[in-house]
Amino acid sequence: MASPQSLLFLLLPSPPTYPRLIATRPSAPAAQRFPRLAAQRCPRLAANPSPPPPGGFDGGSGGQGGAGGNDLPDGGNGWWERWLQALRPEHLLLLLLLQSGAASALAKALGSSGGSDDVGVWEVRGGSRTPLVPDPTGTSYRVAGDEMPKGGDGDELEGGRKDLATLRRQLERSWLQCTGVAAQLLLPDGYPHSVSSDYLQYSLWRGVQGVASQVSGVLSTQALLYAVGLGKGAIPTAAAVNWVLKDGLGYLSKIMLSKFGRHFDVNPKGWRLFADLLENTAYGLEIMTPVFPQLFVPIGAAAGAGRSAAALIQSATRSCFYAGFAVQRNFAEVIAKGEAQGMFSKFIGIALGIALANQIGSSVPLALVSFAGVTAVHMYCNLKSYQSIQLRTLNPYRASLVFSEYLLSGQIPSVKEVNDEEPLFLNTSFGLSPKQQSKILSTEAKDAADRICQRLQLGSKLSEITESKEDVCALLDLYKNEQYLLTSYKGNFCVVLKEGSSPEDMLKSLFHVNYLYWLERYMGFKSSNVALECRPSGRLEVSLDYAQREFSHVKQDGFYGGWVMDGLIARPLPVRIRIGDVIPS
Repeated sequence: MASPQSLLFLLLPSPPTYPRLIATRPSAPAAQRFPRLAAQRCPRLAANPSPPPPGGFDGGSGGQGGAGGNDLPDGGNGWWERWLQALRPEHLLLLLLLQSGAASALAKALGSSGGSDDVGVWEVRGGSRTPLVPDPTGTSYRVAGDEMPKGGDGDELEGGRKDLATLRRQLERSWLQCTGVAAQLLLPDGYPHSVSSDYLQYSLWRGVQGVASQVSGVLSTQALLYAVGLGKGAIPTAAAVNWVLKDGLGYLSKIMLSKFGRHFDVNPKGWRLFADLLENTAYGLEIMTPVFPQLFVPIGAAAGAGRSAAALIQSATRSCFYAGFAVQRNFAEVIAKGEAQGMFSKFIGIALGIALANQIGSSVPLALVSFAGVTAVHMYCNLKSYQSIQLRTLNPYRASLVFSEYLLSGQIPSVKEVNDEEPLFLNTSFGLSPKQQSKILSTEAKDAADRICQRLQLGSKLSEITESKEDVCALLDLYKNEQYLLTSYKGNFCVVLKEGSSPEDMLKSLFHVNYLYWLERYMGFKSSNVALECRPSGRLEVSLDYAQREFSHVKQDGFYGGWVMDGLIARPLPVRIRIGDVIPS
């Protein structure tokens, strides 16, 4: 980058050509053009040399003054007057500009006004933009706001005021650096554009509950140590054996609970809240162990089983939440930042727990009172964090809400409306977000979703829902191009899945169930013989025709509404049917 002085020389107009003060003729003798050389070789030619030009400006090769000779001009010849006459005002102005630093400001102003648009320079890192400004030398850029005070401002800030302003700037700079480092460590790169809008609220509530959880953990660990007698001189080997037995029996719960993994996908919020409640119950049992030291192993084993089960559920449901947060498919980074946030909360919680444990000592009543308060904070923060999550996948309840409202009004409800309406535990109202006026969801759609989920049987056995061979043949013929069979039996909507059916087929069957429910509710279609319902204009035939025509449209509208419409997340029974080749008799 060119210096401001160079820029100034380029921008200023070229100075006019000055006339020679002593014209040198082309045919001038060598003694006039090279006096020193003539003086050495021919003293007679150098006896009357040409007078030096004023100010040392010689249009030729330099002469005495132009070449910086050692002989000073004669003061009696009036060379000062001739030098002042030859000095131009432009030279003096240029010298003053360079010495005063105004050239840098002028060059910067000219450079900034050179373009027609006011274009700034920004440093972009992820989703953050930092304005940059040129430094005083004009050779690089630095962060805006880091400039030192100019000369005029420095003169006004005298003594303590100047020191205070400098300290304030240093503190602001340090705070910005600390927040930048914290954002890099705890937030995904590109935040907030790289995650969904509910990520921050969830993370804040999880951070507070993590602190409360660690405080409870410290209190329970202290109680366990008192229970095994470490504070009373007990044998360390016996304490270690009891501790290993407690943990070993607790690990069995993880093995037994792993078979319920599909349940966690369907309703991750409710299972996660149940895991937190189970974890707090385990902490409470451990705090009670000093009261019953002879029952240390069974109480510790039960508490360990609860904590192990809670840890399994928490780790299984965490991936469901993080998958919704990673809107830019930065799944691994969201998990890594979530773990960093958890470690930060645990660090604070351990410190507070140690301080509280020192105050409590071996008093079980004080430990229980403190534990009750911390548990209340822990569970409340968990509840708020789960209510803030906006799951975009479709389980049977969320899908029924979306499909029912679509059939009623032709609109797709938003992700937030449906998640606010979904309870944490199905068939209950616990965990509902504070009621707000829904923009799209209607009361009829909410009631329909509840009733459909109660009557839905996904993965039914064909032999249990049909009563004759005619019914079976009618169903197989009607659904020959589908990967499921749907009929109603004893007031339930029974869906029989074929071998090879996909989550998308299950989603389509649920859309079919919703339309079948609306035919019953508003069109007066009643359940009758299965074979008759499969005939043209029958209830099953009409509903299937509508589902085949409209399912692609509802999928497209749901996708534009922010939903993941590639399949249904459900827990169907493991029963499947396989349609074999008919062997002619």
